[in-house]
Amino acid sequence: MEGTNLLGDKHIIKSIKEEIAKVIIGQQYMVDRIIIGLLTGGHILVEGVPGLAKSLTASTVAKVVGVDFKRIQFTPDLLPADIIGTEIYHQKTGEFVVKKGPIFSNLILADEINRAPAKVQSALLEAMQEMQVTIGETTYFLDKPFFVIATQNPLDQQGTYPLPEAQQDRFMLKLKIQYPDRDEERIIMENFSAEQPDDISINKLLSRDNVFELRKTIDSVFIHDDIKNYILDIIFKTREKSPYIACGASPRASINLVKAAKGRAFLEGRSFVVPDDIKAMVYDVLRHRILLTYEAEAEDITSEDIITEILEQVNVP
Repeated sequence: MEGTNLLGDKHIIKSIKEEIAKVIIGQQYMVDRIIIGLLTGGHILVEGVPGLAKSLTASTVAKVVGVDFKRIQFTPDLLPADIIGTEIYHQKTGEFVVKKGPIFSNLILADEINRAPAKVQSALLEAMQEMQVTIGETTYFLDKPFFVIATQNPLDQQGTYPLPEAQQDRFMLKLKIQYPDRDEERIIMENFSAEQPDDISINKLLSRDNVFELRKTIDSVFIHDDIKNYILDIIFKTREKSPYIACGASPRASINLVKAAKGRAFLEGRSFVVPDDIKAMVYDVLRHRILLTYEAEAEDITSEDIITEILEQVNVP
């Protein structure tokens, strides 16, 4: 399919999902959101216990989409230079040689990002924001497309460092991944008890240029002014005085909700955004952008509870 006119091929998303499904059983929610993030240029934070195919999904998507992939395992002893690279002294020439780090790739999997200290987390997040890194006295631009999937373990697990709110805000979406259901897990058990996922043949369906073409298509998805006002009504509700909200969503939330809604509309085969697109994406866009008060935590109220209440209060266009 590479090299064809993908802009006119309404089946391209279906083909991508079918190819990914050769390896990833179930987890359609995660797969859809990763495709949306990649095709809209937004980074994704994925939270879930180990063993839910987060890393396998990222590497499979990279193969299908035809982009370079690097995995960085975050550990307590990781250094910023291990991510962005460093200068190495060459004894024979007496000069320093730059060794670029794994950040120089298209799709980066930052695995268990909250197991590394804040200084290391910041090195990755700064690269995400600036799209460039400085090694020694030289600044290097990162490869394009540049897309980060960061995974983190639930914060109640030992050895985790929570991401500060300002750093979480740089992620377009935050996903919460659950266990597969019984039927899905039976298929996983039967398929992979003998065969390994790496042994399965995966077809490359896109190229880097195709990714940029699809991004332009998604940018052109129509969103009515009434839908834009609906988004603003939701975002501004998070900023109203509340005993449960310490800090509401930033303007990044409005921007990312528009991008995410356009991405979902495209996945659904539409050239326009509908209110259901907003409702489907709003939890992923807002759950990490609403800072809760101690009262909310004491009463076991989550950001999802607050988003649900806001959706009930805001009029749907």
